[in-house]
Amino acid sequence: MDSRELRFSRAMVFAIEEINNSTELLPGIKLGYQIHDSCTTVPVAMHVTFQLSNGLDPVFYTGDNCSQSGMVMAIVGESESTPSISMSRIIGPFNIPQVLSQLKKVNFSRNGYDVSFDVNGDPVARYELVNWQQSESGSIEMVTVGLYDTSLPEGQEFHISRNLTWMDGGKQVPVSVCSDSCRPGTRKVLQKGKPICCYDCILCAEGEISNTTDSLNCFPCPKEFWPNAERDTCFPKPVEFLSFDEVLGIILAAFSVGGACLAIITAAVFFRHRSSPIVRANNSELSFLLLFSLTLCFLCSLTFIGAPSDWSCRLRHTAFGITFVLCISCILGKTIVVLVAFKATLPDCKVMKWFGPLQQRITVVSFTFVQVLICTIWLCVSPPFQMENLTAYKERIILECALGSAIGFWVVLGYIGLLAVFCLVLAVLARKLPDNFNEAKLITFSMLIFCAVWITFIPAYVSSPGKFTVAVEIFAILASSFGLILCIFAPKCYIILFKPEKNTKKHLMNKNES
Repeated sequence: MDSRELRFSRAMVFAIEEINNSTELLPGIKLGYQIHDSCTTVPVAMHVTFQLSNGLDPVFYTGDNCSQSGMVMAIVGESESTPSISMSRIIGPFNIPQVLSQLKKVNFSRNGYDVSFDVNGDPVARYELVNWQQSESGSIEMVTVGLYDTSLPEGQEFHISRNLTWMDGGKQVPVSVCSDSCRPGTRKVLQKGKPICCYDCILCAEGEISNTTDSLNCFPCPKEFWPNAERDTCFPKPVEFLSFDEVLGIILAAFSVGGACLAIITAAVFFRHRSSPIVRANNSELSFLLLFSLTLCFLCSLTFIGAPSDWSCRLRHTAFGITFVLCISCILGKTIVVLVAFKATLPDCKVMKWFGPLQQRITVVSFTFVQVLICTIWLCVSPPFQMENLTAYKERIILECALGSAIGFWVVLGYIGLLAVFCLVLAVLARKLPDNFNEAKLITFSMLIFCAVWITFIPAYVSSPGKFTVAVEIFAILASSFGLILCIFAPKCYIILFKPEKNTKKHLMNKNES
């Protein structure tokens, strides 16, 4: 029994237990150990070293919540230098460090450079310790590390030099790493077949960041956040919607207000000349109701601009559906009046009494009531609501209105289209009636524009991203509204204001010679 080696072992065990029980020395880290007997012989020391470095130790320890890491971190060498040198030759290629507890005699040699000292048998001696290594170019670099003075009291023999002198005479520590540190925003990827200090710094993937130096992994930002350009910080995604403050929103709002003003001015002109033949011949009551509905159509596009809320989402779709049905119902009523009026000119035909002013009002109210009923069911079952679209764009949030029930939206739109097609068919049938001023021709052109706008709207609406979906819907509302008011009322206003000689009953009732 070598009591000296036993004391060393117990001292090491005591030191490790003190470290593991301390909350300040190595917080969050537990040290483990294995002690093997070398029997003070080189073969046994080498055998144990092989076992440790290859993980072939047959004993599996389960006590004290200890688990094997699968890799030896360091080996405390023999007290004797000869077994320690043999051990270093085994573990050296694996980059496993060896700690020497007692250093009495050293004699290393490589490429003609010798570093040696021996304190055995010399009670008072002073030795300079030199650390040497071979650089990549093959040259040998030596460094003065410290002094070993046997004349000093026990425990103070070894003195570490604080002023290191390098081979080139400089004081700056040379760079001894394979790769520079990876900055935040990147992650370390080890280079295959090279030491662990050799790695590449890979930029974090899109949507991920790393905020520490030499990070091994990047982590994704929360869904409402997005990385900055350096990919080391997550910032809240900007929220985007069609705003009154941006150029597109201002232009659309200006056209909306301008269209409403145009409809009001047209109504004022008609009211000022309400007793003139051209106003009376084209059913003035339906004309004023049509101008009122067109004013609402222009103004309802304003509800699509600005930050959407649950109430604005419900208002914009229902207002759009009801006002346009009211508008088309008025045009449909005017078209039926034209057809009925022509039939009334035939002998023994009394059809006008079956489609007088009362029947016209009932027709408009009935068609509009159906749309009101559809919108009411839509709002009760699954109404539109405000939502944050996180999928359209990765780097920003689109604030938009979800339809709630897509079926409800397409039923509202389909009902408008059905009335528009029915009105177009009737207008086409009445376009060649022989009056000098046939309103059916104007209605035909207006409905052709209306149908063309909304047919092209459907694919544009489905394919437009983000806030441009709302812009496409507003454009369709404004384009169809301007088409109706210009085709139906512009020729009449032109005659009223600039051609008053044609605003006579005789001129309107003359047959077209052609």
